[in-house]
Amino acid sequence: METISILIADDHPLILAGLTSLINATPGFHLVAQASDGRQALDYYEQLRPNVVLMDLNMPEMNGVETIGRIRHINPNACIVILTSYQGEEDVYRGLHAGAQAYLLKDSGMEQLIKCIKTVAAGSKFLPTEVASKLAERMETNRLSKRELEILVHLATGKSNKMIARSAGIEVGTVKFHVNNILAKLNVASRTEAATVAARRGLLSIF
Repeated sequence: METISILIADDHPLILAGLTSLINATPGFHLVAQASDGRQALDYYEQLRPNVVLMDLNMPEMNGVETIGRIRHINPNACIVILTSYQGEEDVYRGLHAGAQAYLLKDSGMEQLIKCIKTVAAGSKFLPTEVASKLAERMETNRLSKRELEILVHLATGKSNKMIARSAGIEVGTVKFHVNNILAKLNVASRTEAATVAARRGLLSIF
């Protein structure tokens, strides 16, 4: 079996230690480097060209989504596994849209992680059932525009249409128009429900 070279990008020391131990103990795996931030991960990738990158989304200097995009710019065939804590459907979508082939939660079992790495290294995608279902839900929702995301953030803080209009520098009627679009796209009936769905899907943290 050909050795699979692996780069880990994660800023949590315990996660790094656990992944390093797993990789070193797995026949056919070879750890080439550990990066504690996105910029360092990008530099290591450019120098070492590992077969697989294990990428956290929340890192200093450069977040995981941006790092994935830049790595894929260097090598469109780069094999990247997002290994992170659950953030919401929006993070699943953004990570995979940036070019990752797999999305795995950090509390996944060792066997699943090993299978994931081998699958991605072989050129295939790997999405656990629960992640695939969340992605499907995200894909079924029409994507909100930048302005709608801005309005949604204000809406989630409990602001009235008049307050949102003042903050966004637009007319109250325009705010009402955007709010109606938001409710329709999120398939909800109220502002409160929209805020709840937005928080669950990670929409409030991406604007």
